[in-house]
Amino acid sequence: MTELSPEEVRARLLNATGFGRTYAGCRDLLDALGVIQLDPLDRVGTNADLVAFARIPGARLGDIYRETANHGFEHFAKERCLLAPRFWPHYREANRAHTETGWWRTPERLERVDEGLAKDVLAEVRDRGPLTTREMADRGRVEPMDWSGWKGTSSRSALAAEELWSRCALVVSGRKGRGERVYDLPGRALGAWATAHPAGAFADEMVVERVRSAGVLSRQAGAHWSMLARCRTDGTIERLIEAGRVAEVRVGKRKYLVESLASKPAPQVTPVVIGPLDALIWDRELVRAGFGFDYLWEVYKPAAKREYGYYVCPVLAGDRLIGRVEALRVGGAGGPTMQVLKTWGDVPGDAITRLAAQNGVVS
Repeated sequence: MTELSPEEVRARLLNATGFGRTYAGCRDLLDALGVIQLDPLDRVGTNADLVAFARIPGARLGDIYRETANHGFEHFAKERCLLAPRFWPHYREANRAHTETGWWRTPERLERVDEGLAKDVLAEVRDRGPLTTREMADRGRVEPMDWSGWKGTSSRSALAAEELWSRCALVVSGRKGRGERVYDLPGRALGAWATAHPAGAFADEMVVERVRSAGVLSRQAGAHWSMLARCRTDGTIERLIEAGRVAEVRVGKRKYLVESLASKPAPQVTPVVIGPLDALIWDRELVRAGFGFDYLWEVYKPAAKREYGYYVCPVLAGDRLIGRVEALRVGGAGGPTMQVLKTWGDVPGDAITRLAAQNGVVS
C-alpha cells in the first residue's frame, strides 16, 4: 500500500480543497469545492465566509451567501453544508427512497408536526415564497426538541419547514438578514437541477465526491463520514477501490482514501486566515501528520480549559500552517473595525490586512 509523505499529504489537501486557483466568484468556488461547511458563529465572518476569503482575495462579508442564492442548497454532507446544485438529484432520490438522508430525527419531529401542517406550510411557500420562517404565518408553538442541551425551535411553522427541508420537499436556497434561512420550492430555486436524473447510485457517487472534496479521507469513523457512515462497512468502499474510482493509501498507521495515486505539487498560497471548519483542516490527525500543526477549534470548550482561545483560526502561507490568530469585528458609528485579540507563531501582516478588508474595515 502506498504511504504518503508529509509533503504529499499537504499537496493533496491543498489541491483538493481549492487553493492555488483563480475563481470567477463564489458560485465558481462552490462548484469547484462541492461542499462548504456551515456554522452560524460570526466573529470575522462565518466559516463559509472564511472559506471564500481564503481563496478569493476580493471576497467580502456575505458574498458566499448572496452569490450562491439559488445556485446551491443546504443539507448534510460533512455536518451541515452548502452544496453545489449538481448534488441535488442524488439527495432528492435518496429521500424518496427513505434511505441515507431521511435520518434527521424525523419520527420525533413528526410527533410535533403532522402531515396536514406540513402540507399547509408547503402550500404557503408555494404561493408566497421564497420565505424565511419569520415571514411564514404563525401556527402556534410546540415543545422544542432537545439537541444535546441546545433547544430547537418552538415554532410549529419553523419545525414543519425543517421537516420539509430534511426530506427535500423544500430547499434552503439562501440566507437573509442575520443568517435566516430562506425556504423555497426546489423547482423554483434550482431550475433544471430540481428534476435532473442522478448519475449513478447515491452511496457510490457521494463517497467519491467526499473523497475528492477532502483530498485525503480517513477510513476511520467520524463526522467526516456524516450520513455516509454505512458505506464504510457495507462493501461500498471496496467496490469503489476495485473499480478504480478511489485508491487506498497509508499515512502513518492509518488508512485513507484518495481520488487517485497520481499526485501534483502543492500550490504556494499567499498568507491567509483559514476558517475553523475549512475542509483543509477537517481531519486533526491528518493535519498533524502533514503540517506538523495541532489544531482544535475550542469554541465549545469551557474558557478555563482552552489552550489558545474562543475563536482561533490557523494561518496558511506557502504550503504550511504557520500560526494562529483570534480576531473580532466590532461595529461602530464610523464603520466596522477589527480587533486582533492575539496571535501565535509567525502571522504576516498581509493576512491580517486582507481579513480586515474582507470584513469591510477601511484602514
